[in-house]
Amino acid sequence: MNDTLPPRLASELATIRAMVAIYCRAHHAGTDTPCPACRELIAYAGKRLSGCPFGQEKPTCGNCTVHCYAPRYRDQVRAVMRFAGPRMIWRHPLMALRHLLDSRRKAPALRRQPRRPHLPVNDDNRMKP
Repeated sequence: MNDTLPPRLASELATIRAMVAIYCRAHHAGTDTPCPACRELIAYAGKRLSGCPFGQEKPTCGNCTVHCYAPRYRDQVRAVMRFAGPRMIWRHPLMALRHLLDSRRKAPALRRQPRRPHLPVNDDNRMKP
């Protein structure tokens, strides 16, 4: 999944993976391989990043105006970040520094898509091939 993301989002996913690995090693598995629940969280984060409306201009989660995570995952990621964030300085100093610099960036204004009028479904409103 990392290959298909633009560089900025791939970097964000790598940071999330590193944070989840630190958290999981301390709380769940005790090994270098994340447990199934943490692997699911990483996969969910990757899926959400791939659909990020900001794209390359994505702010850090703390500065983001769009809450794209479901409440269950949002709470999990928040716990992971609270635990692993301070430890990132020692385990992944360059990643931590990059994240710190990125956190100073404000969320760009999101352009709203114009709403399409809702039409009842009938044969007259269907698209012709």
